[in-house]
Amino acid sequence: MRAKKAQAGEKIAVIGLGNILLQDEGAGVHVIETLRKDFDFPKNIQLIDGGTIGLNLLSFIEGMDKILIIDAVNIKKEPGTIVIIDDEDIPSFVSAKLSVHEIAFPDVFSVLKSLGIKPARMTLVGIQPESVDIGLNMSEAVNKKFDRLVNTVIERLNQWGVEVIYSHVSRNSIKSSRNKRRCSNH
Repeated sequence: MRAKKAQAGEKIAVIGLGNILLQDEGAGVHVIETLRKDFDFPKNIQLIDGGTIGLNLLSFIEGMDKILIIDAVNIKKEPGTIVIIDDEDIPSFVSAKLSVHEIAFPDVFSVLKSLGIKPARMTLVGIQPESVDIGLNMSEAVNKKFDRLVNTVIERLNQWGVEVIYSHVSRNSIKSSRNKRRCSNH
């Protein structure tokens, strides 16, 4: 099945969530960094480092047609497991904390629904963290799945009709530079 090209003017936000000071918790932010550095996107795509701003995400989401969230999520699976959760399957109640943030994306989702400003399409791409201890490096389990996480985001954007172009930078230099920054502490 061929992906339908994104409609001209369709606003899409790709938002990476997480705290880069807590190992795997920063996976979403690291994906945004990699996307910015390694790929070119059409002008209607916004790459947003959402960090840990919680409900302040509302201002970035309002007016978007589609949003794609990348986050470390506690799905009680093997570390490094990647999940895709779409639209109404994204928990919209405050008490369930899929994310490891204090104010989780489900909280934001709930507010979006109650204010009537929920985008037409939403996807959460999550990865099961191994460690959210203090540290700048992702765990070995999450680091091993990092490229797959980035590819999952790109695949979803392609399904939405977004043409993502790999930039001119050498893949080997990217991988070695990322590994220096993000490998487990040894």
